[in-house]
Amino acid sequence: MPFAQLQAELDERAAQGLLRARRTLDTPQSPRIVVDGKPYLAFCSNDYLGLACHPQLVAALQQGAQQWGAGAGAAHLVSGHFAPHHQLEAQLAAFVGKPAALLFSTGYMANLGVVQALVGKDDTVYADKLNHASLNDAMLLSRAALKRYRHGDMEQLDQLLGKVNQGRKLIITDAVFSMDGDLAPLPELLALCERHDAWLLVDDAHGFGVLGEQGRGSLVHFKLDSPRIVYMATLGKAAGVFGAFVAAEQVVIDTLINHARSYVYTTATPPALSAALLQSLQLIKQGDDRRAHLQQLIARLREGLSDLPWPLMPSATAIQPLLVGENKMALQLSEGLRERGIWVAAIRPPTVPQDTARLRITLSASHTEVDVRQLVGALHELAC
Repeated sequence: MPFAQLQAELDERAAQGLLRARRTLDTPQSPRIVVDGKPYLAFCSNDYLGLACHPQLVAALQQGAQQWGAGAGAAHLVSGHFAPHHQLEAQLAAFVGKPAALLFSTGYMANLGVVQALVGKDDTVYADKLNHASLNDAMLLSRAALKRYRHGDMEQLDQLLGKVNQGRKLIITDAVFSMDGDLAPLPELLALCERHDAWLLVDDAHGFGVLGEQGRGSLVHFKLDSPRIVYMATLGKAAGVFGAFVAAEQVVIDTLINHARSYVYTTATPPALSAALLQSLQLIKQGDDRRAHLQQLIARLREGLSDLPWPLMPSATAIQPLLVGENKMALQLSEGLRERGIWVAAIRPPTVPQDTARLRITLSASHTEVDVRQLVGALHELAC
């Protein structure tokens, strides 16, 4: 039976310290949660602004469900495109400074849809080696030629771009790298796009709502504006709800509506979610105090962990990875924190490169300085 082979593969993963398992939350998302019946102080959520349980979002979602029902019932191109969807797309486009926007169910589906719609077998995709899995899968499914460059290496990318003189060229990159917390050199990437007549797809899943004036994202953070940029951001992290959107020139959005398979061939998200996200967008705009507090927490954490045997990776964002190296040691540290009532996820290959297992510490505006001190103290205990 093939089940024996599957079990053997799982047993091998367990022996390597790579087996994954789910844990069940018994409380809403917040810094203080109950997991499998036990209370924890959590540093592993992407709810960067602490909006997931904001009472205004909860009320907007309830009101949206009351008015629009629980489900969309059809794809956007059939009968599933509702007024809240349309209104949210318009407001998101204006918020990030693009002519038009298109909602997707998830960031994963958005990346699949964009890359597959814009390039094909006669084209070339250029990708940072530390890109998110969704971008990696998107480029593979596109059937385009693939060129991967070393993380942040603009010289190598320039050389790769110069070797191809036919077809469309698409550079794809995370804006904030999800496991490292560092920022892509977006100005340099755009300059290469201009030089080599390429598009730039920016995945701002971890920058939208946090970076830039009013949380408008990484493009605003770097003061970038170009029709060459196709911008994707998710709505289940700093925005606190669910979904994703792509913002770009109108001709790009029209192309996605017609050719992005992950948009055309799936049921639309419930319109009540868009009603909640319209409220979330207002809270993001008004969230300067939250973002300032988050920056203070980042500074306190980096100061407190500066003398540990495991280094914090270079990051000025809410993602603060503690580089451990060996898989089982990362798991032991994570377990040691859990024993002290703190939940931080251990991230291991293949999510990160071999020998770079880490604790992925994520901060939220809902954390306090006392929370950060508790985490710092626990890690110093484990280092002794």
